[in-house]
Amino acid sequence: MKTIELTREMQKYSDSSRSKGKKIAFVPTMGYFHEGHIELMRQAKKMADCVVVSIYVNPTQFGPKEDLSRYPRDFDRDSERAKEVGVDVIFYPSNKEMYPEGYQTYVNVEDVTKNLCGLSRPGHFCGVTTVCAKLFNIVKPHIAVFGKKDYQQYVTIKRMVADLNMDLEIIGLPTVREADGLAMSSRNVYLKENERPSALTLIDSLRLAQKLYDQGERKASTIISQVEKFISQSPYTDIDYVKICDPETMRDIEKIRDSALIALAVKVAQTRLIDNHAFGELI
Repeated sequence: MKTIELTREMQKYSDSSRSKGKKIAFVPTMGYFHEGHIELMRQAKKMADCVVVSIYVNPTQFGPKEDLSRYPRDFDRDSERAKEVGVDVIFYPSNKEMYPEGYQTYVNVEDVTKNLCGLSRPGHFCGVTTVCAKLFNIVKPHIAVFGKKDYQQYVTIKRMVADLNMDLEIIGLPTVREADGLAMSSRNVYLKENERPSALTLIDSLRLAQKLYDQGERKASTIISQVEKFISQSPYTDIDYVKICDPETMRDIEKIRDSALIALAVKVAQTRLIDNHAFGELI
């Protein structure tokens, strides 16, 4: 397994791989790997001849009061885990390499980023789409693999790739969960032992939403009300949003018809967690 830190070197590697007819799969990450990341790598390995994983904590997607400085990092551990899965290259750029002095170009996907996390984290998705566009240009993959835990991010990246005629396919894979049902996230390490039961209200509330749906409830406001009430009963919880949306436009809907996404963001003590659940078939 190679570790590449320079963009030109990464581009040369990808050009060489492509010239040999190799298919490149790319898994962009911010590191501190959990089983969700590892599963993306495993699946990428099945889809391509060469797997590239980026590790880069992107400063442009963090707000001024968010956890950029304390976001968990452990490159040596990440490198070992990637090697065990059979990753071919870790792309590990510096901030200077990604955003050199005088940098002033950003990519903004408009409509699908206006709701959910786009409301509570201004500028977040502009940072995400900008860094992904740059990474796609550097790694030059045929496919890029994302988890659907952050479904809005997945939809946003697909929209950007389609709108800008980028020559790659975006693959979305199901959320990987811990044994107790909590969606895997690098931020789960922030949770204290006594906060964990409250964190589980996210998955439990999604199960409640599905139960209501199974019982015939289709009115979004009714399901949302019950979910909010359930989460609020637990200590340490502070709801950012609970919404039911169209899975392609990310706009709120009043009534569930063919398919819909219930998405939620909840702060448990100091840890912001997100999760979602599909009613019907999603893209």
